[in-house]
Amino acid sequence: MKAYIYLFTCAFLLIAGMANAQDDTNVTESGNTVEKPPRNNFYDRYIYTEKRVLEYPYIHEKDVFFERMIWREIDIREKFNHRFKNENDGQSFIELLLAAAKKGDVSLYTVEDDRFTNRMTEEETSTIGVSFDTVFIFDPDTYEEKAQVVENVLDPTDIKRYRIKEVWFFDEERSELKCRILGIAPIQDRLDQDGNVINSGPMFWLYYPEAREVLARFESFNYFNDAQRFTWEDVFEARLFHSYITKENNVYNRRVKDYKKNPIDVLLESDKLKQQIFHTEHDLWTY
Repeated sequence: MKAYIYLFTCAFLLIAGMANAQDDTNVTESGNTVEKPPRNNFYDRYIYTEKRVLEYPYIHEKDVFFERMIWREIDIREKFNHRFKNENDGQSFIELLLAAAKKGDVSLYTVEDDRFTNRMTEEETSTIGVSFDTVFIFDPDTYEEKAQVVENVLDPTDIKRYRIKEVWFFDEERSELKCRILGIAPIQDRLDQDGNVINSGPMFWLYYPEAREVLARFESFNYFNDAQRFTWEDVFEARLFHSYITKENNVYNRRVKDYKKNPIDVLLESDKLKQQIFHTEHDLWTY
């Protein structure tokens, strides 16, 4: 009886080994066997691809005691925000957004306003980050100048800031101050022919609640533990970024830099607005 068990175990291990060996190879149409490239780890990473996004709890209008809409900017040149560059893994956050948009996984909105009123068409989405210039070149054979159209492709390193539109509110039902991100927009600097910055503005708007499922399928760098990578949805939900407030909802529709000209005063005003939100929650409680 022991001999049968031993033979059965050996046969099972042999079949399992052959199956694993077959999994590591691909067979082409010509019948040639192509081995898969070795993985850059000692185990397969797939848990983040199966992550389920938790739905937001339902909020009734009568339970919103306090609400403040603000805009803030993330400067990825700050050390804590370097994960948006993701130079280690080779894909930056802007490349992730553009790839997902061109595949149709997420929708993008025009920058005419930040209320997500006009959705971009497939043609508009496919041309994001691509521009065309007309240059004149000298033909040494005919001694004539010829016009030539040059295609300019966006350099991901040119995107150094992201704008966040969000709402802070106090929920009476749960007695807590919460934040809901509404939109994300990469900020692009517009340059003249000499490379000088003319102005800057958003390339497009991404409606964040609609994109949470997609952002949860892509890993973001964890500064402290490679075994526990964050997803991009984790980064925004846990607010794992440094930012500063550039605008609060106001009757003049003005930004902080419109009435604070000194850069230091802009940062101090940004911190003041943040403290006002904190004190609003604190003042609701009595001790």
